[in-house]
Amino acid sequence: MLFFIRMGIQDEVQAALSTMILSHSGWRGIFAADGGEESKTGEISAAHRVIVAGAAAVFADYLRGGGSRLGGGKPLALIGCDTRPTGRAIAAAMIPVLRKHGCRVRYAGIVAAPEIMAWARGLGRREKACGFIYISASHNPIGHNGLKFGLTDGGVLLAEEAAKLTANFRLLMGKRLPRSFTEVLIRKSSFLRVTPWLNLNKKRAYNAYLRFSGEVAWGDDAHIADALKRGIAQRPLGVCCDFNGSARCVCIDKQFFGGLGIQFRAINDRPGAIAHRIVPEGESLDPCRAFLEEQHRRDPAFVLGYVPDCDGDRGNLVIWDAALQKARALEAQEVFALACVAELAQLWNGGLAKTAVAVNDPTSLRIDRIAAAFGARVFRAEVGEANVVGLARRLREEGWIVRILGEGSAGGNITHPSAVRDPLHTVLAIAKLLSLRTAGSKPGLFELWCNASGQAGRYRADYDLADIIASLPPFITTGAYSPEAALRVTSADHGALKSRYQTIFLREWEERKNELKTKYGIYDWDAAAYNGLEEQKGITDFGAAGKGGLKLCFYDAGGKAIAAIWMRGSATEPVFRVIADAEGTDRRVERDLIEWQRRMTTEADRS
Repeated sequence: MLFFIRMGIQDEVQAALSTMILSHSGWRGIFAADGGEESKTGEISAAHRVIVAGAAAVFADYLRGGGSRLGGGKPLALIGCDTRPTGRAIAAAMIPVLRKHGCRVRYAGIVAAPEIMAWARGLGRREKACGFIYISASHNPIGHNGLKFGLTDGGVLLAEEAAKLTANFRLLMGKRLPRSFTEVLIRKSSFLRVTPWLNLNKKRAYNAYLRFSGEVAWGDDAHIADALKRGIAQRPLGVCCDFNGSARCVCIDKQFFGGLGIQFRAINDRPGAIAHRIVPEGESLDPCRAFLEEQHRRDPAFVLGYVPDCDGDRGNLVIWDAALQKARALEAQEVFALACVAELAQLWNGGLAKTAVAVNDPTSLRIDRIAAAFGARVFRAEVGEANVVGLARRLREEGWIVRILGEGSAGGNITHPSAVRDPLHTVLAIAKLLSLRTAGSKPGLFELWCNASGQAGRYRADYDLADIIASLPPFITTGAYSPEAALRVTSADHGALKSRYQTIFLREWEERKNELKTKYGIYDWDAAAYNGLEEQKGITDFGAAGKGGLKLCFYDAGGKAIAAIWMRGSATEPVFRVIADAEGTDRRVERDLIEWQRRMTTEADRS
């Protein structure tokens, strides 16, 4: 029987592999056995069971030292998943292979991404060789699934290490499949041997995450926790959440916020009961917005709500806007901007010596304005959490303080020493702005921001969230998951597409430069390429961006960057994204720039 399976499945495996995206951000594809993107089946195909068995084998080898610097011993592999129906079937296929290839396995069932990473980080202090496999496709539709790999530093593998793992996987899967892979098609005994420990492992992960979240929240200043509790006691704060059936349904959220005195209420809090589109953007925020309005009517302390994606590593926000007297969703870029204000103000004492913010390339220029107000610098890397985390680590090695980092285009933030986005820390940043208020001669965070940004006259003692948002540098940016940001291109060579785009842009610039100067105050431009951790400014060949990001910045008469357009093919979805970013409050500027960008990109694709 095994011989029959082995001979008959090789072509199916290669066909399934050809539809998957293998990037440093994770390996993803449609795992549902019926092939439906929105399928709720828990079954995966035989080919996909073999694929994840192969992934388990190469990761086990990596942990043993066959591709990393870990080396030796019997490695410990932590396994967890989000709430997609296919997660358990994928774990069942991986665990026997991990065990056969010399690993000890701890399976925790449903955990949030930051939870398993905190668990691995905690174990790393005493385990020489330890890593995790997290089964998730993040914000992709429910029929998708995937794998994220990491060690004990609190995040996914950095791009260079992830590339090694991917290369080893491709090499292995190109060979005749070994017996250990095909055995997973008919054996489940090894999986059954670890499931009785599931509750204990879940408890271990939960407690590790709870401890680590406090460490992240207060940084080096333990007094902030006490000050925050006092502030919340004086001005009660309520937070609500639409869990949308995500892994955060069984996470620390209620206990963490409750420990600070924050009131907490939730909807859609049954694991796996996904009520709407997974990506927490646009219409996906509407149920939480309506829930926040309901809670605010009952208790005015409720002014914040959040919606995580399926793996719970990011959460975009809805707020009660007192000026509008209704709840509204914040744009992803607004969320990140607020978090940056909070964390930089927490560090600030009249100036920040060698302090940086690490972001991805489509993050709005608004962050540059915020950082400049505090005397900090912004550094950019290519899209991808691993790239931003890697850049921050490199900056710290060079002596920079990097408290906050993240992908502004996707919302949420990463707060050091965490190495993954986390909605708890996003909400907590806003809570700090609201609750760490001026006391006597000691200014609160919002007053510090107003003073640093030259807006001292804007500060008032009874400020609310609407006041804080109104103080942000005004920018309008295309939402990364809006229809306007997504293009389908046929060009497989994105470097060549960008070279053709350069010819089109130079022609268009000559035709439009007087109009752009008159209408928008745009006098000049330059181009930058983003590949991994590297930023190349002032490039003369747009094709140098390759598959990475290409960004054109536009400058006013004084040489200040006031707008930008950006492009990059997604590494995790079959989408080519374009974004425009413009200073000011006139949405017509951003609309003009994004339509221009779409038209030029489409022409380049068809050339």
